[in-house]
Amino acid sequence: MAKVITFGEIMMRLQTPRYQRFIQAESLELEYGGGEANVAVSLANYGLDAYYVTKLPKNPLGDACAATLRKHNVHTDFIARGGDRLGIYFSEKGASQRPSNVVYDRAGSSIATAKAEDFDWAAIFDGAEWFHFTGITPALSDEVAAITLEACKKAKELGLKISCDLNFRKKLWTSEKAGQVMGELCKYVDVMIANEEDADKVFGIKASGSNVTGGQLSDAGYQDVAEQLVERFGCEKIAITLRESISASVNNWSCMLYDAAEKKFYKSKKYTMNIVDRVGGGDSFGGGLIYSFVTGHDNAYAIEFAAAASCLKHTIEGDFNLVNVSEVENLMKGDGSGRVQR
Repeated sequence: MAKVITFGEIMMRLQTPRYQRFIQAESLELEYGGGEANVAVSLANYGLDAYYVTKLPKNPLGDACAATLRKHNVHTDFIARGGDRLGIYFSEKGASQRPSNVVYDRAGSSIATAKAEDFDWAAIFDGAEWFHFTGITPALSDEVAAITLEACKKAKELGLKISCDLNFRKKLWTSEKAGQVMGELCKYVDVMIANEEDADKVFGIKASGSNVTGGQLSDAGYQDVAEQLVERFGCEKIAITLRESISASVNNWSCMLYDAAEKKFYKSKKYTMNIVDRVGGGDSFGGGLIYSFVTGHDNAYAIEFAAAASCLKHTIEGDFNLVNVSEVENLMKGDGSGRVQR
């Protein structure tokens, strides 16, 4: 099985029951999740050797978090232990025209205060084929940004493929700071993943003819975005998720992939989704894409597998995409009826 490394922050997720607002809730449901951890769980479900790298506090909460990853067959061998706390995020799920809301309580977390000596990248990358991170990780602190850059340099030196989901989070840093930091990191990236807003918020590259708030997306505009990203950073492939938000409960979902060597675009089929939980939707797309490329599939398969995997994630509570390869491939083949499997 191929060895894939992901690096980032995993947090405790505390969510209001059902669709309650924060002001209504008298209890919260506890789970764990975070961008790169979500990708690792997807890859483990697909049968790959997925290793997740982070730093967790050496206390029962850190233990429970690591145990949750192991339960989903993610390797935790290279998780550093120490620091003061596990980051938390509070989630209030939206419905119909009311959007979801997330409140972070992650300042001073163990990974945000990590040091370079916490991670031996030569040992971590030994025998690995792929390294994945997101734009959330370097936003945690200047030190973590430097650690991420060190990881990218070592991964490139050792011949790994590197993927990055831009994942801009305005609650963590400004567009100006994101552009500076990600501009340096993306020089090492082979496969860049973005949604309909990331390229604009991070690099000022805007898709013409699109209105994200109004749910209007232009394929031609995003093709231009992909070409500009390749020209700026020299990436091999650019993947863009296209979410048309009809409401918080109903979205149209499709994806696009640009291969720089072929100078060719690939577009997935479009799914209309009745959403159970959209958190982790982009991560499940990234996991599907990485799985496809690591296992030697072509571009057409990769974009369809990733789109279908992410569509299924929107039907699952929590951050993790708990589906296997055959389930994703069934949806790719057109079995989206939701009929009971007997």
